[in-house]
Amino acid sequence: MAQPDSKKIFFENLSGAGKAIAVLTSGGDAQGMNAAVRAVVRMGLYVGAKVYFIHEGYQGMVDGGENIRDATWESVSSMLQVGGTVIGSARCKEFRTHEGRLKAAHNLVQRGITNLCVIGGDGSLTGANLFREEWSGLLGELVDQGLIEADAVQKYSALHIVGMVGSIDNDFCGTDMTIGTDSALHRIIEVVDAIMTTAQSHQRTFVLEVMGRHCGYLALVSALACGADWVLIPEMPPEDGWEDKMCQKLSATRSRGSRLNIIIVAEGAIDRHGKPITSNYLKDLVVKNLGFDTRVTILGHVQRGGTPSAFDRILASRMGVEAVLALLETTANTPACVVSLCGNQSVRLPLMECVQMTQEVQKAMDEKRFEEAVKLRGRSFENNLKTYKLLAHRKPESELPTSNFNIAILNVGAPSAGMNAAVRSAVRVGISEGHKMFAVSDGFEGFYKGQIKEIKWADVGGWTGQGGSLLGTKRTLPAKHVDKIAEQMRKHNINALLVIGGFEAFESLLQLYEARATYEELCIPMCMLPATISNNVPGTDLSIGADTALNAIVETCDRIKQSASGTKRRVFIIETMGGYCGYLASVGGLAAGADAAYIFEEPFDIRDLQANVEHLTEKMKTSIQRGLVLRNENSNENYTTDFIYQLYSEEGKGVFDSRKNVLGHMQQGGAPSPFDRNFGTKISAKAMQWVTKKLTETFRQGRVFANTEDSCCLLGMRRRALVFQPVVQLKEQTDFVHRIPMEQWWLKLRPLMKILAKYKTSYDVSDSGQLEHVIRNRPKESDVSVAM
Repeated sequence: MAQPDSKKIFFENLSGAGKAIAVLTSGGDAQGMNAAVRAVVRMGLYVGAKVYFIHEGYQGMVDGGENIRDATWESVSSMLQVGGTVIGSARCKEFRTHEGRLKAAHNLVQRGITNLCVIGGDGSLTGANLFREEWSGLLGELVDQGLIEADAVQKYSALHIVGMVGSIDNDFCGTDMTIGTDSALHRIIEVVDAIMTTAQSHQRTFVLEVMGRHCGYLALVSALACGADWVLIPEMPPEDGWEDKMCQKLSATRSRGSRLNIIIVAEGAIDRHGKPITSNYLKDLVVKNLGFDTRVTILGHVQRGGTPSAFDRILASRMGVEAVLALLETTANTPACVVSLCGNQSVRLPLMECVQMTQEVQKAMDEKRFEEAVKLRGRSFENNLKTYKLLAHRKPESELPTSNFNIAILNVGAPSAGMNAAVRSAVRVGISEGHKMFAVSDGFEGFYKGQIKEIKWADVGGWTGQGGSLLGTKRTLPAKHVDKIAEQMRKHNINALLVIGGFEAFESLLQLYEARATYEELCIPMCMLPATISNNVPGTDLSIGADTALNAIVETCDRIKQSASGTKRRVFIIETMGGYCGYLASVGGLAAGADAAYIFEEPFDIRDLQANVEHLTEKMKTSIQRGLVLRNENSNENYTTDFIYQLYSEEGKGVFDSRKNVLGHMQQGGAPSPFDRNFGTKISAKAMQWVTKKLTETFRQGRVFANTEDSCCLLGMRRRALVFQPVVQLKEQTDFVHRIPMEQWWLKLRPLMKILAKYKTSYDVSDSGQLEHVIRNRPKESDVSVAM
């Protein structure tokens, strides 16, 4: 919970002087762990604490010696983009014994360490909590054995633990996302996209086995993100007779002209009787019943490998900083906590409450209480499963409700990755609810020209992985053509409108709302989904497409930085897109480890530029080899990318040389990331359910009539929940000249980037996580957790 504004504290007031913090990674590795380690080390050093690495997890803590080393600022350079964990991880049987924990306590006390930041799964965190509970007893034993002085018991009386969950399986209750999950999804989707091309060449069926012995999250979300025909997960085993149903589904898909089938199975998938469902069993089943050419692909440790995604780097960096703040604020009576993500907000939860709920999931599965297991997994998991069922399994025509409502879908503004996934989701949910769906080509330009045609279930097959906009999109606003648009609405009897797009889509809905007084045809439910790489739409923290653009930026920055390895010291100036919105430059800068990011929202002058050059010069004189500076395209009309490049080139002479790169439209292209596919799919499904509800509410005397503010809404993600907000109410929160919201949540992340780049800056901690409880942390029934 955020503290009230009157009690705002700033980071300058928090001191870690005299504190010693140790960071370790334990259990299985996960991409993003290095970003978390880097954030803990740099934030710890920034507050004046002494920071240590514990190499090889708990084994290193038990063995001591060279395994526990001083961490310096430079020692975590160039590790942000590295997968796995560079400080090593190991499973340690010895730490599970009392003797092992006694050795570990001795090694920590010798160095004055009483603050532990543990990055691992539930086993690692449970072990840390037991260690904390035994701490005072262990110190007493060490005094009795003459290994430490008696006054050390008083001096180091309490051990403080803060956990971060690093696990690709996303199997820890209490957080929407664990570090590494998004990167694992990237690996899976890369493979699925590659397989889809070869499968279509040969008319093949592919069975993909993904990780998840006890948790089906990876299987479920990758099935959603690629539109798989069938998915099998441990939490929800299929009903008896599922084999026949699956084969019927695959056969029906082929008969409608599809050239491939994809089945995704979690490695821990079981049937209702607890019998494992293996990938080879599925293959044999399809070959025997259907005769389809079927291949098996087991992804295995590929999912753990590769560089961390932008999402994981940002999540890990935010959590690492939050973990240090939690350690600074902890007292002897504070329970061990775990830093979690709820929606788009960091929260701190009692570690053992989360562990107990995680164990309850397994217990429910063992006792065959599967529906309860799904609920215990959390709102995000439950909603993913509901959405998958809604989109993957088409009901027979005879079972569909008949609403006789016509709904039009269009894309407005610049294309962004994930738009097609949103359109597919809307079409299929709409058809499932008995509506007739119409696709409008080329935005409002196509609308007034009459480029409107019915779109069926099969028409959107395979759309989730396609980049850009398959419907076509234009920036044309409707105001000049309202009469023709109203005429087309009358002609096609359009009863509701779903607009997917960026700032132009927001302006379009405002114009249509204002035209309702003149044109009754516009008195219908209208909903907008934010889809723009710029993330500049008011009323939402995130937009469809922004995550894909961030990944493009981060991937390019990694390559550019790599190009300088082995050469003399070099600074890269990179220009990003975003109009006047600095989201891509700021959040991309945090994910790529930038030294500075220039944006319109935070004015800068020549003195700031000079200070940045001097700061980089100072860093370059130590062991830092490469510098990275991002500039938003419209950050300043005079301090252009060329100007900044020339300034850095001149002022850095003799210390470093400079290079520049304008990323341009590559940020808009490419296949959508797993996050954007899933985000687009889920919010579109929720929007269509809202449209159905509004159509029912506003249908009177044989027609739809909706003219209230709440019938023309934007669906956005605000902190912890998806919220429908009337567009007319968002006008006051918008700077129309610069096409940005007046308040932007991500500006609070900018000090993090500066702190991690070794700048002195103040950091507002009024919004940092306060200790909550797992049950209270769950969103209301009406809310939908938005994290994947």
